Amino acid sequence: MAHDQEVILVTGYKPYELGIFSLDHPGIPVIRYCLSSHMRQLAEEGTKWFVISGQPGIELWAGDICLELKNKEHLDIRLAVLVPFLEQESCFRGWVKDLYDRVLASADFSGAITNRPYQSPAQLRLKNEFLVKKTDGLLILYDEETPGSPKYYLDAAKRRAQEEAYPILTMTRFDLEQASEDLKQQNPDYWSQI
Repeated sequence: MAHDQEVILVTGYKPYELGIFSLDHPGIPVIRYCLSSHMRQLAEEGTKWFVISGQPGIELWAGDICLELKNKEHLDIRLAVLVPFLEQESCFRGWVKDLYDRVLASADFSGAITNRPYQSPAQLRLKNEFLVKKTDGLLILYDEETPGSPKYYLDAAKRRAQEEAYPILTMTRFDLEQASEDLKQQNPDYWSQI
């Protein structure tokens, strides 16, 4: 991605779409490693803001990673959380709610796209269009062979990309397999226990 992609939208699957139902799932470190590698590279190439809508899964992990890269590695990046509607977190429980609260509390900017609680799926469509319109590119964990909720973001991004430059950087299961191999090489003892 070129240096004019200062604001990147990050999204992907929700935990249940990945078969993840607990915080100790062995796939989470792999996903986080993959996200971290891509986000670090984007930051080094000039990205200043990472934007998420705060949904569980890839988005919240990306938000957490953005904060880690900013605070521990001192990268010059910021996190914006633009939720689709008020009280989005009302149905979150356990570790998802804890992560949501932590990410939202530490974000550099947060707000709601529609300033009311959930009323209809139109708010979710509006969120997809709005966030694609307000960003310079998309980083998405998605595999065409495994459709799921990120497809709606991807469709909005593809529509915009037909009209103007809007890079779509896709992480697939092959990126996750590579991340898993990298992690195994870095820490073989940990992975032999799983």
